[in-house]
Amino acid sequence: MKISIKETQNSAILKFEFPEFITQNESFEFKNIDEAKNSPLAQQLFYLPFVKTVYISGNFVAIERFSIVEWSEVQEDVAEQIENFVNNGGVIVLPNENLNKKQPITVYGETTPNPASLKFVVNKALTKIAAEFKNIDQAKPSPLAQELFKFHYVKEIFIAENYVSVTKYDSISWEEITLEIRTFIKQFIENGGTVIDESQIVNTETQEKQINKNFENLDTTSQQIINILEEYVKPAVAADGGNILFDSYDETEKRVKVVLQGACNGCPSSTFTLKSGIENMLKDMLNDKDIVVEAING
Repeated sequence: MKISIKETQNSAILKFEFPEFITQNESFEFKNIDEAKNSPLAQQLFYLPFVKTVYISGNFVAIERFSIVEWSEVQEDVAEQIENFVNNGGVIVLPNENLNKKQPITVYGETTPNPASLKFVVNKALTKIAAEFKNIDQAKPSPLAQELFKFHYVKEIFIAENYVSVTKYDSISWEEITLEIRTFIKQFIENGGTVIDESQIVNTETQEKQINKNFENLDTTSQQIINILEEYVKPAVAADGGNILFDSYDETEKRVKVVLQGACNGCPSSTFTLKSGIENMLKDMLNDKDIVVEAING
């Protein structure tokens, strides 16, 4: 069996890939030799003084090193050690129902119309309440968002049903950071981290208007606008990693104000979408050609 060496976005982590799968829908992370008691291979690797963490998943073993060495100095020896271990009949992971294994999580990135935002889609439900965080202080209800804000290039975060929309600063390209963010979100969720504590979410006045008990207090036109946004507009903007909330309707000016969240906020095409898409839809469906739509944060 021949091992292939693959670099990762994190210079401290190197992947050693196998030509076939070594686990079945399981992922493992070991921080020390005691945690690795169910992985003879990981235990052997921890005898190397520079091994900090061992990851085993799919068709690879990934190792995070301490800074006492560079991978260029030791990677060939590590690959050879892994090869010899497996070729000599060594067991990578023991079959054990009580093994500390993670729930397999899939995370993939999707582009959005906003070049500064990327949508990271997860194969499980994350929250029933969409939430937007502009900075780490606002992110107290979301341990995941708090950790993501520690990456210097993260500007804003929006979390909805099954995805995390991340907006970056312009000083760095997505090519440089996509794998790092995707891997972090995947490992955070697999390790049982709390994505969002819905009990700590404080609804804004705008969000309160969407709730049934407050919806009934609105005028008929405002209710119709919210229903249209919920049924026809929200699914489309959610697909682009964003959200839209009704803020107000001025009957005298025929002006509808909305709030854009996630990838939709600050998107270069958002003005076109508001005018050519949402505004025209409301004009047609409400049979009122004087309606104007504007984003109060666009």
